[in-house]
Amino acid sequence: MSRVKGGTVTHARHKKIVKAAKGYYGRRKNAFRTATQAVDKANQYATRDRKNRKRNFRALWIQRINAGVRAHDESLTYSRFINGLTLAGIEVDRKVLADLAVHEPEAFKAIVEQARGALPA
Repeated sequence: MSRVKGGTVTHARHKKIVKAAKGYYGRRKNAFRTATQAVDKANQYATRDRKNRKRNFRALWIQRINAGVRAHDESLTYSRFINGLTLAGIEVDRKVLADLAVHEPEAFKAIVEQARGALPA
């Protein structure tokens, strides 16, 4: 019986890692052992930063909403505006509110007026 050599499987595995390391600097792009470490670390960063991206975008939306609210009413803060939206029964998420504040200031102003009206005096 002839012996089985694992060359094709090993080559395919190495090729997969080296392909993932394409564009890296120095040996990290073509030396298998170094490329494996670099790709593993890159995947760790990618997993972590998928969570961070959500966090960063939410913070950006909140900043834009706050700026939009204060542009229409200087005494109204972000937290009081969100409270007013809840009391008014308006269920619009922060992503849409931030987009309205930037691109549709008139529509956002109408929402601010409704939120302010719902707040207790």
